[in-house]
Amino acid sequence: MTHRSSHSHPHAPHATGTAHPTGKAVGGSAASIRPVRLAPGDLLRLGLLGIRTRTLRAALSALGISLGIATMIVVTGIPASSHKALMDEMSALGTNMLRAEPIPDQQSPVPLPEESIGMVRRIGPVTEVSAVANTHAVVRRSDRIDSHSFSGLTVLAAQRDLLDAVTGAVASGRFFSRADERFPTAVLGSRAATRLGFGKIAPGEPAPQIYINKQWFTVIGILDPLPLAQDLDQTVLVGWSAARKLLRFDGHPTVIYVRAQESELEAVRGVLAATVHPELPGQVTVSRPSDALAAKRATQDSYSSLFLGLAAVALLVGGIGVANTMFISVLERRREIGLRRALGASRGQIRGQFLTESAALSGLGGLAGTLLGILATVGYATYQGWSPVVPLLAVAGGCFGALLVGIAAGVYPSVRASRMTPTEALAST
Repeated sequence: MTHRSSHSHPHAPHATGTAHPTGKAVGGSAASIRPVRLAPGDLLRLGLLGIRTRTLRAALSALGISLGIATMIVVTGIPASSHKALMDEMSALGTNMLRAEPIPDQQSPVPLPEESIGMVRRIGPVTEVSAVANTHAVVRRSDRIDSHSFSGLTVLAAQRDLLDAVTGAVASGRFFSRADERFPTAVLGSRAATRLGFGKIAPGEPAPQIYINKQWFTVIGILDPLPLAQDLDQTVLVGWSAARKLLRFDGHPTVIYVRAQESELEAVRGVLAATVHPELPGQVTVSRPSDALAAKRATQDSYSSLFLGLAAVALLVGGIGVANTMFISVLERRREIGLRRALGASRGQIRGQFLTESAALSGLGGLAGTLLGILATVGYATYQGWSPVVPLLAVAGGCFGALLVGIAAGVYPSVRASRMTPTEALAST
């Protein structure tokens, strides 16, 4: 008797029993025949087959969704860059600044405590604190000029961090340093410098001097106009320590400038008077937040609504384009679908093929559109002189949103393709 080896034919099945017409195995094996499952890599290659074989159509379809995603990023990135520039300009108007001082127009205003500046600095949301104080000194251009000639100018003691609190800048010269504030030096407001006859502080030349209470002070700087503290434009500022030593300044601040986080500005305002003067909070007046803050918040709210609306429209347009492309692809590839079904492909494999193709098409278009949108946004913002801003939500929407939209758009075409019978698909022309 001749014994036939199980390896004599490369396609011989490894089963010991015979197949029953009902599909059950007999003769010693109870294992049933299971359908072949495609690995993820094979499914991806199969899904990309339609893109590779129809390169031009795939490129045009990807271009459509790319333009949709790029448009979404551009119409959100450019307004975001413009919005940031606008917010920076509004912040320069003092949207987060408060001013605390004794109630004015009183015969004897209550002086603020010397330690009030330090107490305000301990408030959590406060970011900047500084102060000025009236020295009641008289300033003159020289000792030979009448003391009433410059009566409109006020001599104030100023702390070193004053410019940070009022968003000020020096036009020429410098502001007080740790050493300058202890010596007889002065910084002039823009209008005070004009009245005293000084144009600018020229480097390398002898610094001009002014006469304050029978004491010569060297002018070391002239300020630019201060839009947030215009009353300082016509003042002569001297160092806090020098005012104590030379002008008999008592150390009580007259005006305290406070900057705080915008989201906590109202809360800071509510506790500021009691913090500045715990014993007599009713004798302290605190300025209300700038009207620019309300405008800024309204602009932020409207911008958020605009962003969501534009993003939704762009993704919807891209999804419709992908769905249309995939539907036409199913109609044109009916013979291919029928042939694969006749060779044993299951409905699930057909659905997986077209869903993968739709997702890959949308993903490639989303990546290209995201890159194109970012480049366009950065280029336009740089041309306008803005700081480029690309919302992370827009980038994530470009990459992942396009993928999800592609999957959703490919559901119906893939289901339609899987429902075709081999006979129906092969018979189509």
